[in-house]
Amino acid sequence: MRSGLRVGPAPAESNQQVACIVMIETAQALANTAEICATDGLDGVYIGPSDLTIALGGRTSTDTSVAERFDAALAKVAEEARTAGIAAGIHCPDGATAAKRLAQGFTFATVSSDLVHLEQAAAAHLRDATA
Repeated sequence: MRSGLRVGPAPAESNQQVACIVMIETAQALANTAEICATDGLDGVYIGPSDLTIALGGRTSTDTSVAERFDAALAKVAEEARTAGIAAGIHCPDGATAAKRLAQGFTFATVSSDLVHLEQAAAAHLRDATA
């Protein structure tokens, strides 16, 4: 394994510093969550909410018609991960949603994306400049 620009520590040492996290974003993965979470060497699971919403029958990534199934899926994944003693993460569009998901039992959340942050900052600068 390489680390940065130089050869890093021995692979065994590196393995102790690297997390193995798999995504749960398909109906099949959701059906097999307990087995996935029990995989030896797995450190966590991570939900891609847009793909999971579509996998649950949503027409778009923000389709609220599957909200009840989506919420049940989130609860299942968080509980199965907790039972297996691994982390459960989820991507969130904003900080308020991240706080909600953490309160629901997720152990980590990613917030937004670099492109969205850049768009928001650019829009704020433009508003300030034209006010």
